Amino acid sequence: MSELEKAKKAKSKPAAFGTDVDLEKYSLDADDHSTLSSMDELPEEIQEVLPMCGVNPTGKSRSGSFFQLDHSVMLSDSTSKTIELMSMPDALEKHNFLKGYVWNAVPVDTDKYTARTELNQTNGYFIRSIPGSKETFPLQACLFIGKQGLSQNVHNIIIAEEDSELNIITGCSVSHNVTSALHLGVSEFYVKKNAKVTFTMVHNWAKDMEIRPRTGIIVEDGGTFISNYVCMEPLKSLQQNPKAYCTGENSRVTFQSILYASEKSKMDVGSTVFLKGKGSKTEIMSRAISTGEGEIIARGHLVGESPDVKGHLECRGLILSDSSGIHAIPELEARTQNLELSHEAAVGKIAEEEVLYLMSRGLSEDEATSMIVRGFLNVDISGLPEELAKETKKMIKMSMEKAL
Repeated sequence: MSELEKAKKAKSKPAAFGTDVDLEKYSLDADDHSTLSSMDELPEEIQEVLPMCGVNPTGKSRSGSFFQLDHSVMLSDSTSKTIELMSMPDALEKHNFLKGYVWNAVPVDTDKYTARTELNQTNGYFIRSIPGSKETFPLQACLFIGKQGLSQNVHNIIIAEEDSELNIITGCSVSHNVTSALHLGVSEFYVKKNAKVTFTMVHNWAKDMEIRPRTGIIVEDGGTFISNYVCMEPLKSLQQNPKAYCTGENSRVTFQSILYASEKSKMDVGSTVFLKGKGSKTEIMSRAISTGEGEIIARGHLVGESPDVKGHLECRGLILSDSSGIHAIPELEARTQNLELSHEAAVGKIAEEEVLYLMSRGLSEDEATSMIVRGFLNVDISGLPEELAKETKKMIKMSMEKAL
C-alpha cells in the first residue's frame, strides 16, 4: 500500500493522547508571499516577534536561515558550504535518495494529523550536513503563521551524515492579529554513525492555537541527539510525543523540556525512547508549571531492548493555583536482562516558608513567588556547544520574563 493510500485510510484516526481537534475548522487557503534575500527584509511587526522564539532577524551568528510564512517559503539560505538547506519540495526534486527517508521515522498513518500533512502538505524544510562537517554557529528555522484560522501542515527532514554535527534553533510563532490557527509539524531526524544533532525548539503561540507536532528520530552507532523544547506562552492545546530509536550501539538521546501552562492551556507532552542498540543511553527531563486553569500531562516512556542500556526519567512540577493541574506519567519497560532504567517524579506547590523568607528580605509576595519560579525553571541544559548554550539560556530567560 502506498503512503498516499495509508494516509487516506487514516484521515479520521484520532491520536493516542490529547484532546481531539476538528480539522475542518481550519482553512487550507493561504496567500502567496514574495521571497526574500535576507531576514531583515521581513515586515517590522514580524521581526519584533522573532526574538521571542529564538530567531535572529538579522541572521547574525547563524549558519543559515529558513523562514516560512503560512504556506510560503520566503527564505531558505545557508551561509555554510557544509549544510544543505531548502524547502522539502525543492529537496525532493533535487535528491532522488530522499524518497527513502520520507515517512520512515514517523509512520504516515500514525493519526489524522500525519495523514493531513501527507494529503495537504504545505512545505517544510530539509536540512543536511555533509559527512565529517562541524559548523560552529547554529542554523535557524522559523515556521510562522500570519493568517487567522489557517492550517499549516509542514513536513521536515533533517539528516546528519556520518561524523558531522548539526546545531539547529527552530522557532514557531504567529502575528499579533492571529489568535486561532492549527499547526501540524512532522519532523524526521536521521543521525548517522558518530554524528550529533542538537535541536532547540521554542514555541511562542497564541491563546486559541492548536498544536500537533509529530517527531521521529533514528540514531545510529555512536550518534547523539539532544532535544530542548520550550513552551511558555498560553495556547488552546498542545499534544506531542516524539519517538526516538537508538538503533546503534552506544547511541545517545536526551530530551529536555520546559513547560508553562497558563490561562486555560492544555498540554500533553511526552517522549518515548526505544533503546535497541547495545550500550545505548537516554535521559528525559522536564520542568512543568501550571497556573490559572492550565493543565499539563507530562509523559515519559523508556523501552530497554538490549543489554547494557541505561535510561532515566525525571519530571518536576510546580502548581501555582488550585484550578490548575499537573499529571506526571513515567513508564519503564524492560524487554531483556542487564539493563538499568529509573524514574523520578515530584509535583507540589511553592513552600510557604520560602516565600516568607524572601518577603522578610524586602520582596513583595509576587516578587518572591516570581523569583522562586525563575529558579525552578533555571535548568542547565547539558551537551550543547557554547554558542548554542548561550542562545538557549537567552531564549528561556526572554520567555520567562514575558510569561511571568
